[in-house]
Amino acid sequence: MRAFKEERPPQVGPAPSQKRFHVGETANPADFQPGDFILVSTDGWSARLIRFGQTLRFYGPDRKYVRWNHAAIIVSTDGDIVEAMPHGVVLAHLAKYTPKEYAIVRIDALVRGADREEVVAFARWCIRERYGWLTIISIALTILTGSKFVFGVDGQSICSGLVARSLERTTAIFQQSSSHIAPADLAKTFDVTAPR
Repeated sequence: MRAFKEERPPQVGPAPSQKRFHVGETANPADFQPGDFILVSTDGWSARLIRFGQTLRFYGPDRKYVRWNHAAIIVSTDGDIVEAMPHGVVLAHLAKYTPKEYAIVRIDALVRGADREEVVAFARWCIRERYGWLTIISIALTILTGSKFVFGVDGQSICSGLVARSLERTTAIFQQSSSHIAPADLAKTFDVTAPR
């Protein structure tokens, strides 16, 4: 047993490619495949609250990842997405984020064989799950106290946790519990900065 915390980088393989979109820009079907994911910079009180919480963990050179406050999995060639929203996990469409800044992260470097299909099948299976409010409380306590105690309710998801759990169907291995992954964690892991 080790008496120290061993810092290990997340195991995600070669750097996935990404494409960033400014407000008003629309992704074309050639920009993504089912299984890829998006990071979004939204506004509103919940977006500000998420960013604030992320700034407590991401500072210095990592602060650039805090911009992203939402994530979703692309589940069709038409741009359908699965995302966890305050009213639960739903099927939506990528076009809803045209008025926002967002980035598509291609996961080609992470997939083997039928991994994409497994990512999509898992994300679709999560549709109608409830939102993970208890997970949000767990994350807040972790941030405020430094505790490693993780809790939540099975069958509930937050947006970035849903993406991380889906990506675990590939070769991706995250440094922490996937339920506690924040949008900024995904951004840092895949080095997604704001659109230029």
